[in-house]
Amino acid sequence: MRTSWPTPTASGSGRPPPWSRGPPPARPTSERGDVVISTRFTEAFGIEHPVVQGGMMWVGRAELAAAVSEAGGLGIITALTQPTPADLVREIERARRLTDKPLGVNLTILPAIDPPPYDEYRRAIVDAGITIVETAGSNPEPHMEMFGAHGVRVIHKCTSVRHALKAQAVGVTAVSIDGFECAGHPGEDDVPGMVLLPAAADRLTIPFLACGGIADGRGLAAALALGADGVTMGSRFMCTVESPVAPAVKERIVAGSELDTNLIFRSLRNTARVAKNAVSDEVVEILAGGGRFEDVRDLVAGARGRKVFEDGDLDAGIWTVGLVQGLIHDVPAAGEVVRRTVAEAEEVLRARLELVSRPRLRA
Repeated sequence: MRTSWPTPTASGSGRPPPWSRGPPPARPTSERGDVVISTRFTEAFGIEHPVVQGGMMWVGRAELAAAVSEAGGLGIITALTQPTPADLVREIERARRLTDKPLGVNLTILPAIDPPPYDEYRRAIVDAGITIVETAGSNPEPHMEMFGAHGVRVIHKCTSVRHALKAQAVGVTAVSIDGFECAGHPGEDDVPGMVLLPAAADRLTIPFLACGGIADGRGLAAALALGADGVTMGSRFMCTVESPVAPAVKERIVAGSELDTNLIFRSLRNTARVAKNAVSDEVVEILAGGGRFEDVRDLVAGARGRKVFEDGDLDAGIWTVGLVQGLIHDVPAAGEVVRRTVAEAEEVLRARLELVSRPRLRA
């Protein structure tokens, strides 16, 4: 299904609202015969399907990213999962041996006592020939001069419309809008995707992705209906064959429900959604009792979270997962997730259009 944007426009955005689209044309397909949903995002980034595997610490490695890209989506390698910029270049080379499709790299900048050499990671990304970067964590403006000079298109992750507008103003090609349902840091506004996405559609002129609470074609169809140009999925891709996390983590996600997460750091105004376990329960209790970050520092150390993913000890530390785990019921190949998400979305959109009937003209 190819999206088109006929008149009229919506809310002064310059974009016609998604509900104004006419009936879908004949089904376009890829070279593999897959259903294709073409959007402004797929056209801007040269991919077949509007499905992106978001960057995830300790998870976004070559095998997973390449599998998503090979299936027609956009796979993303997480830069800071690699211990050095040189290691990142080698990881990109590994992915390129697995696919010749477009690949992206995530670069997240967060406050740190001993920050990594961000300039060197940026240089490694450019020197490796990567032309798509997902930025997150802070204002993308410091990246833009270097990436723009080398033809790198930037997707910036945002948790609010105001941050998305700022990213648009500094020249990013697209943004990924994270609703309150998402894993990791959902911001401090607590606005879920059902409101955040159409609010973004009303204000933005660049393509944007929906992120948070999406695991299948129903989520993609809903995102498109709300004005997005595609979806980013994290937890869903973490629970796939190619994901490097321990089998016990995948099994816990499949067994979990939408109720099995905790919000930590609320009192510190640095909210994070993580899996509910003994460690996150303790963190919530300490901070609710007036504790400070220093009181939980050891509990939330990144090295402990890495141990969860690598060893499968689910109570070793903090690890992130979204509410969407309640919609994840299997551990398929990553490419299968891409293909069935698009096929399901197409089926949902066509079925729902059949509910719409034109009024009968009286004789």
